[in-house]
Amino acid sequence: METTDLENMAALIGEPVRARMLWALLDGRAYTATELSLFADTSPQNASMHLARLVQASLLKVNAQGRHRYYSFARDEVAYAIEALANLVPPQAPEKPLPEKALPIKHCRTCYDHLAGKAGVMITDNLLQKGYLHEQDNAFTVPPAGQQWFAGLHIDIAALQKKRRVLARPCLDWSERRYHLAGTLGAALLNKMLEADWVRSTQHSRAVVITATGQQRLYELLGVQV
Repeated sequence: METTDLENMAALIGEPVRARMLWALLDGRAYTATELSLFADTSPQNASMHLARLVQASLLKVNAQGRHRYYSFARDEVAYAIEALANLVPPQAPEKPLPEKALPIKHCRTCYDHLAGKAGVMITDNLLQKGYLHEQDNAFTVPPAGQQWFAGLHIDIAALQKKRRVLARPCLDWSERRYHLAGTLGAALLNKMLEADWVRSTQHSRAVVITATGQQRLYELLGVQV
């Protein structure tokens, strides 16, 4: 790879309108150019121009559905790169610390297709403490005890291992500056939590609400108080 390739990619991602649209796509949903223009505070025409460049660079893909064209990440690595860039931003302490309830996106949110924020980090910490995950060489492995625990949630580790994507990997959380669980296992866990109504997505936001049922089950299964 030539350094000019890196320079071009950095310029492509770093342009303000494109950066805001890429950040919006981290909630794992697909959006139209009009919807992304609202996130980026620009006109639909300007958004379409920027989206065309992102598609041409294979950062985004577009799927037509009827009259609408929906944009999403072309591959998982793009989402991980955007989240990783956020970790380079120095943390800024507000003059008056805000109450935790005023910062829902920092407490619990989606990071593309897995759970992040304080709640995501707490869950990952407890999975490690109980021996359901092992961390080694900046990677997560799932020992037999963990396979049995996840099987109790109807998550088949053997089936996930057959997929091309990494099973379990640490993803540095931009708000907590610590790791949460990503990979196919992180995605499967979030899907199960959504299906079981432990957590609920919020409209037009990456913030996730933990239900009373979710609070109870997470305490019963992991001793996590969220």
